[in-house]
Amino acid sequence: MRELATPLQDNCSSARQAAIRAARREERVAWQLAAPAIVLIVVLILLPTLAVFVFSLTNYELGYDDFQFIGFGNYIELVRDRTFLISLKNTAIYTAIVTPFSVFIGLAVALLIEGETRGRTFFRTVYFLPVASLLVAMATVFQYLLHPTIGPVNAILSMIGIAGPNWLGSSSTVLFSLAIIGIWQSVGFNMVLFLAGLTAIPRELYAAAEVDGAKGSWERFRLVTWPMLGPTTLFVTTISVINAVKVFETVKTLTEGGPNKSSEVLLFTIYQEGFIFLRVGYASAMTVIFLAFLIVLMLIQYRVLDRRVHYT
Repeated sequence: MRELATPLQDNCSSARQAAIRAARREERVAWQLAAPAIVLIVVLILLPTLAVFVFSLTNYELGYDDFQFIGFGNYIELVRDRTFLISLKNTAIYTAIVTPFSVFIGLAVALLIEGETRGRTFFRTVYFLPVASLLVAMATVFQYLLHPTIGPVNAILSMIGIAGPNWLGSSSTVLFSLAIIGIWQSVGFNMVLFLAGLTAIPRELYAAAEVDGAKGSWERFRLVTWPMLGPTTLFVTTISVINAVKVFETVKTLTEGGPNKSSEVLLFTIYQEGFIFLRVGYASAMTVIFLAFLIVLMLIQYRVLDRRVHYT
């Protein structure tokens, strides 16, 4: 028995060693395949982020060779900076308006197009045009549409007896006007994502829901469509929040942060400090706060929404 056990143990040991060698080879191949992506992430994302954090601890100004490490002096100044606090508040308000409206309108448009058998390709193209259009060029169109005297929007309002406001020139309406433009720009992209999610839902689920008594469209949407769109909704919401927080082009083109800083947002403030006033260290501190603000939003969003997502 001992003589038989010894060859059997040797065979098991050899097989185990062969499996370990094969696993190590697969691991080496995996690292080799992932190496280009890892290098790009380190060079293009991690190192620039680290450089921004280092610059945020200095008083570096673009064009000057001398600079000093001042620790968290820039961050202390940010707390007392009225412009920064206003831009932070405006960014939060803009994001709170644009994100939910662009998500739900995008979903509604996707449902309408999915339910329409004729002209589906045409409507997809029409609603996706804002995504493919140059935002700076379209901002000029909106500047005309929302003009207080010659704009068609105020002309239509005057026809029904309503005095239209100065949409982009009044402190009370400028941020709301920019939010409308942001919603218009985001709806088409969200629609495409929701259409992809709707296409992936098995048709058998609707048949099963109908057998179980879900006859109406609302019941089928509540019991089947909405739960199955959970992962897509989470992704769309994440992308919408990121795009809303990063708003810059429309502010730069239409308002320059005015009037009275009513439309100044974080990226525009960072741009001004870094490229107009050349305070790179101070702008880097704002960038770090901007990234932290974005990360906190993502964490809150995932903590709240991910629990309600049904993955298939």
